[in-house]
Amino acid sequence: MQQVSLTWVGRIFSDYAGQILQGTWVTLYATLIGTILGILLGFLIGIIKSTPISKDDNILKKAGLRIAKAVCSIYVEVFRDTPMMVQAMVIYWGIRGFANISSIEGGILVIVLNTGAYMAETVRGGIQSVDPGQREGAAALGMGHLMTMFNVVLPQTFMNILPEVGNMFLTNLKMTSVLNVINTAELYFVAKTASSTTYRYFESYLVIAIVYFVLCFVFARLIDLLEKKLQGKADYELTAEPAETGEEERTDG
Repeated sequence: MQQVSLTWVGRIFSDYAGQILQGTWVTLYATLIGTILGILLGFLIGIIKSTPISKDDNILKKAGLRIAKAVCSIYVEVFRDTPMMVQAMVIYWGIRGFANISSIEGGILVIVLNTGAYMAETVRGGIQSVDPGQREGAAALGMGHLMTMFNVVLPQTFMNILPEVGNMFLTNLKMTSVLNVINTAELYFVAKTASSTTYRYFESYLVIAIVYFVLCFVFARLIDLLEKKLQGKADYELTAEPAETGEEERTDG
């Protein structure tokens, strides 16, 4: 039976430092690009799914919206109801059948599509959480649906779903590990390489677990700081109106 050795942990850190740094870069690059594009896709789909179909719309607009909503619903269901690892294999090797695509490009595409599916429902819920009275007020000011969305609804939606956006980033940071199935040289791929060379499986994966933990811990703290910064100060005082202040002074006199 092979004994666990902390010496091997340090040795793997040392011998595979270059590959670990490269794997960390690939992991962060795929996570950042994939999450940003996926969130944008999620907002687009969330807007489409939450766009009302009015009886006053012409027949082409009604048909177009119904088709768009149906396509978005099918896309969301497919990507939410299948494992990301299977998605990676199907998408990467499916595209490779007719076009040349690198493993990192395939990995980013998988993250984008997976993130977009989950964020679409989050965005739709965030849009519905905005007070309908604000839409009515925007309509009274002459704003159309798109103008109301971009100027009134979406800014509030983003603030409402900001915690979920942070959680999605951390989830994607860890889920990049499944991209090793399409030979993306991220952190988990480095662990597989080290373990197959040294036959020290526990130590190899422990090293990568430590790196994942440090990355997630640091980014979780940064996301918390960003949320607090965007939310502004929690403690503030309302200043009295001049008229009220004057009345108090005359009363005291």
